[in-house]
Amino acid sequence: MGTLETGPVLSLAGVSKTYEGAEKPALDKVSFSVKPGEFFSILGPSGSGKTTILRTVAGFERPDKGEIVMAGEVVNAVPAFKRDVRTVFQSYALFPHLTVRENVEYPLRMRGEPKASRQKKAEEALALVELSAFSARLPHQLSGGQRQRAALARSIVSRPKLLLLDEPLAALDLRLRQQMQHTLVALQKELGIAFMYVTHDQGEALSMSDRVVVLHEGKTAQLATPREIYFAPENEFVSRFVGRSNLIAVDFKSEGNSFVGTVDGTTIPGLVSQRGGAARMAIRYEAVQIKPIRDVMPPQDALQGTVDDVLFLGTNCEVNVRCGAGLHVIGTVPTSREMTFFKGQPVQVGFDLEHTQVFYG
Repeated sequence: MGTLETGPVLSLAGVSKTYEGAEKPALDKVSFSVKPGEFFSILGPSGSGKTTILRTVAGFERPDKGEIVMAGEVVNAVPAFKRDVRTVFQSYALFPHLTVRENVEYPLRMRGEPKASRQKKAEEALALVELSAFSARLPHQLSGGQRQRAALARSIVSRPKLLLLDEPLAALDLRLRQQMQHTLVALQKELGIAFMYVTHDQGEALSMSDRVVVLHEGKTAQLATPREIYFAPENEFVSRFVGRSNLIAVDFKSEGNSFVGTVDGTTIPGLVSQRGGAARMAIRYEAVQIKPIRDVMPPQDALQGTVDDVLFLGTNCEVNVRCGAGLHVIGTVPTSREMTFFKGQPVQVGFDLEHTQVFYG
């Protein structure tokens, strides 16, 4: 189900917010836009400003500076009930004394829609989230996943242009979270409604989103597609927060027309830069290559180390290698029935340099 709109559903332009008594702003000049029919996620740790953005967009808070624009109109002063926005909360917020269908009908009833019309729309919304068979039940008779789907049906029944989702899967167990991720993506594509999803879970943001904005201390750390954020983080914070990365000290020394990196005294020929001096290399665990030392003379461009510990994670193992007095490197290797690595084992460590980022300063 598509949409004919071409302009953004939502735009934030230089939005700032500082709560009374706070030393730092909750939001500091945040800007981004959400396109029609886009699954847009806001990702960040606790205290990064995610909930403040959601509350300002929903109309529960007013920004101190900047503009919130919806459908071409500045809505800073527009009350929450007059915005074409619905919110799905982590706590579900269902009325305990109303049946599932009555809960879903409630927004339509509040705007005076006739009974027959609202019942029909409620039934359609419940069918979309596969809850038709539970429409006569009360919320306490549902499982956690069913209550979350009922809250979702209530939010989409009036077909808002923008649906806000505030960590809606946080209270569910792993299996239900994974099921609901598929449900949300399929539902969003079916409806063509823009979703703005707030989460601290990088797996949720990367797997479901068209684009992601990563927040850090109230500022935008990066805004890009999930693949760009994962494979090309723009700064150290994103490289460490999204995915799992080593941050390794590198010294770049002049060699010909460029500078070649040295890690813990070992020169890595393929690690080059246009700038010399001290830097840090970010490299994902899966881009670290760990091999047992079987040769008498290991390669000159590989680090040598000793396995400190091995974590069994099912499909993979994380191998922690001590390469020097202050250098530990962690790599991910596929799991086999026979344990490949063990504590105290001598190994060599190499890097897939195509998937590294170098940061200075």
